[in-house]
Order: sequence, then C-alpha cells, then structure tokens
Amino acid sequence: MKQSVKYILIGLLLFFRVSLFGQTVIDLRFNELLITNTEDFQDDFGVHSSWFEIFNIGYGAVDIGGCYLSNDPNDLKKYPVPRGDVLTKIKPRQHILFWADNKPYRGSFHVNFSLEDSKVLILTNADGKTILDMVTLPTNMEPNQSYGRVIDGEGSYGPGSDNTGWDVLARTSPSTNNYTLDGKSRAAKMKETDPYGWIMALLAMSVVFLSLLILTFVFKGTGRTSIRLSQKKADAYQKTKNISVEDISGETFAAIAMALHLYANETEVHDIETTILTIEQVRKNYSPWSSKYQFMRKMPETRKR
Repeated sequence: MKQSVKYILIGLLLFFRVSLFGQTVIDLRFNELLITNTEDFQDDFGVHSSWFEIFNIGYGAVDIGGCYLSNDPNDLKKYPVPRGDVLTKIKPRQHILFWADNKPYRGSFHVNFSLEDSKVLILTNADGKTILDMVTLPTNMEPNQSYGRVIDGEGSYGPGSDNTGWDVLARTSPSTNNYTLDGKSRAAKMKETDPYGWIMALLAMSVVFLSLLILTFVFKGTGRTSIRLSQKKADAYQKTKNISVEDISGETFAAIAMALHLYANETEVHDIETTILTIEQVRKNYSPWSSKYQFMRKMPETRKR
C-alpha cells in the first residue's frame, strides 16, 4: 500500500512539473524581419543593420540558448545561440531581436550572416536537425520596409512553411507587436457610432424591460409552485380525514386495546417502589494516622538559665 502511494505521489509531481515547465522551443516563431536597413532601428553600436525578430507564442518563458540560426538549408548549425546568457530567455508572449550583420563578435544577438544575401531564414532545435520554423525571404523589398506576420505568431510555420500569414507591414515594429489595437477608447467609438445617444437609450430600455419580464416569469412560476405544493398537502390531509372505522383492521383495534390495558394496570407490569428517602449520618472514628498534627514540626524547647 505504501509503495503504491509513493508511486502515485511521484507521478503527480512529474505531471505538475510537466504542466508548469512544459513550455519548450517549439513555441518560438519568426515574426518579423527587415532586409535592407538604411535609416531604421539601430543596434547597440549605433549601426543600421538588417534584423529579424523571434516571438514566443506560449504562456511560459522559453530559453532560445542552444538553438541554431541559419540562412543555409545545408548548414543548419551555422550560428549557435550561446547558452548561459540571461537575455536569451524569452518571456511569455514577448519578442527577441537578432541583428544579421555578420559580426557575431559584437554579442549573442549578432549572427554570422546577413539577410541581404539570403533567401531563407531557419530556426533549428538544439539537436541541430529539427527545424522549428522557416521563412522564405521576399524579393524586391524596399529599403527600411519590414516583412512579418500580420498577427503576431499566427500563420504557417515549420519546415514546410509557405509564408501564410506574412505580408509587407505598414511600419516596422522591432521587439513589439506587429498588430496593435486602435488607440480610440470604447466611449469615443460609441460616440462616433451613436452621436445622439439613440442606440444607448434603446439598449438601456431593452435591458430594463427584459429584466422586468424575467422577474414576472420568476414570480409567476414561484407562485404556481407554492400553490401546487399547498394543494398536495391539503389533498393528503383530506385523505386521512376521510378514513372510516370500517377501513381499520381488527389487528389495529387489538393493539390499541392491549396498550390501554397495560396503561391502566401498571402495577402488574412494574414493581412498586418506595418513595421514602432515608438519609443517615455516617460517623468516622478518629485515627491519629490521618491527623495533620503528626506531620507538623515541633517547636524547639528553650531552656531557662
């Protein structure tokens, strides 16, 4: 029994561990890239270089360290992302930016190839064989014009990706979402849709009347249920009231007669007990062994000179 409980606890621990830390590199996607950069975003050295962005679609942090980046299908291990760098850990639903400037000595996020002379961009797992994501670079792109997923993380991915969900973006958005919500508040949108407030008034009146209608049905249903229950109780009482002597069996009469006989002749059933209480005083003889005097220390005698 103890051995079975032990195995069950170990299984539960493993299950929760997988549930909590189950986010892996399979949640990584290429999200946006810029091939020709002349006046767009600059790196930490103030240089304009081509760049690409990777997005974590999962809801757990993922460390890209140990994976590989490449622009050559025949050399998937072209650039190994360094391990041990705290910045390679991508938070949930966040981005990470790599610079394709062919200068890896500048840091972990500077790869050893450029996008200007590339046709494809590949992200490979730490085993160096499993392709996690791949995107075919578009041709005839304007300088400072980015190409990315219309909605972050959505679209085709993997070794057979056909760039579904990708398009030329209206603006570059490195390390931020490609798709952003309209900056107008709901109140502003409602004011544009309903400048005179007729729709709001109709909605408010509809809610009030609908609530009253629901309350009417609830109260009616409650009243009908109460009446039905009361009627059932009345019918049950009427049935018991209409019972005649002819409907009572002889055994019932015999049981009632026997009970009355026993009640009237209690002396035959129970013993007669006296109701006089006698209280006598109990005297205990004095014993010196139980006296506290025996345990008291005697006063010392004083001699007079």
